[in-house]
Order: sequence, then structure tokens, then C-alpha cells
Amino acid sequence: MISPSGTVFLEYSNKILSLCDEAKRAISPHAAPSGKLSIGAIESSATSRLPKLLTAYHRQYPSVKIEFSTNTWKQLESAVIKHELDGAIIAVKSHHPDLHCEEIYQEELVLIASSAYDEITSADSLVGKNIYMWPEGCPYRNALEDWLSESQVSVPVTSMASYGTILGCVSAGAGVSLVPKGVFEQFKLIGGISGYSFEPLKPIRNYFIWNKETGHHSAKDAFLEMIKSEV
Repeated sequence: MISPSGTVFLEYSNKILSLCDEAKRAISPHAAPSGKLSIGAIESSATSRLPKLLTAYHRQYPSVKIEFSTNTWKQLESAVIKHELDGAIIAVKSHHPDLHCEEIYQEELVLIASSAYDEITSADSLVGKNIYMWPEGCPYRNALEDWLSESQVSVPVTSMASYGTILGCVSAGAGVSLVPKGVFEQFKLIGGISGYSFEPLKPIRNYFIWNKETGHHSAKDAFLEMIKSEV
């Protein structure tokens, strides 16, 4: 385990390395994007949108070496603040003073259940069913819990930090979940899963964040522009 002083040293080291990279980019501000690009994302984006996007980005900018990772939005925000990531996609608007935060798209929400279940017509249909969601703090979980509360339906929620595990349980008939439409579209091809949309479940905004201290970064800027153009 890193000591407190070691943690401080690591943060300064990351900042110094980031400044060195920025200096190199500043020398040739009009050059095509190249070098390293460290990007993070929540798992829903990594599962649904990013495979196609990363493929297109690599095809257009082959000189950029992408380092990609997934994590919770809080961990991603922290990593961008510490210069461990050049940018990240999260589903919560960041108000941290050190970060830029730009909305990039909205994710529609789909309630999913086994196709063997009776049709789900309202929140009342979930009474007696197991619900599997990401741990507390997940905006998709918050949306579901708010809907249940407004509908005066009390159903316990089991935490699972993996869409693969959640969808496995749902397809096996063990319970239901609320996921972004992109995740549902990916996994419905496997079969055995039905999706339901409800007007009170509003789309969740997704954002791209980057450190305000980051200067000219053509690789990051090109990535952000490609995200917005793909929506």
C-alpha cells in the first residue's frame, strides 16, 4: 500500500508527465493527433457505444496509442483530476472546479426481464421480483429507485457491479434490471430478454470530462469531436 507521502509524490509525478506531454504537443499544434491517449468510461458506455467509436478512431488516427479502462464514475472523475486519465465518459454531471464537463449524449432507459415473464406493465409488476442493479450511486439505479418510490412500490435491490452478471441473471429468469438502451440492444441479440420503456424513466445524460489544466491535446479533442459526431 502506498504511504500518504507516496500518494502525494505520485500525483505530482502524473502532473509532471502530463505537462511534458502537453509541451510536446505545443511544439507542433497543427500536427495530426499522435502519441498516447488515456480514456476511461463507465461500463455502460464501454459495452454499447465505445467499441464502434474506438475502431473508427483508430482507423482515422493510427498514430494515437489509446489506453482504455472502465470504472465507476467517482473513480474516473478522481483519475482525471489526478492526470491519470486524459478524459472520461461518466453519467453524472461533474461540478469539480478542476474539470471541464460537456454533455455528449443521452441514454434512454429500458427495463429488462426474461422473455418467459408475463408482460411488465407498470412498477406494480415488479412486486415480488428480484431486482439487480449496479451499487448505490449509479444514476441508472437512482432512476429506478425514484420511479419505484414515486409509484409507492417497495422492492429490495441487489447490487451487482457487472452488466454481464446482471444480464445473465435476468436472462435466466432470476429477476429484472434497468439498463441503458444501448446495453439492451447489444444483449437482446442473444435472446431470452424482453425490454420495456416507461415514460417516467427519463433518459440519463452522459458527459465527457477532462482536466482544466490540460492544454492543447489534439488526440483528446479529436476523440471528443468524434463522440459528438457519432450521436
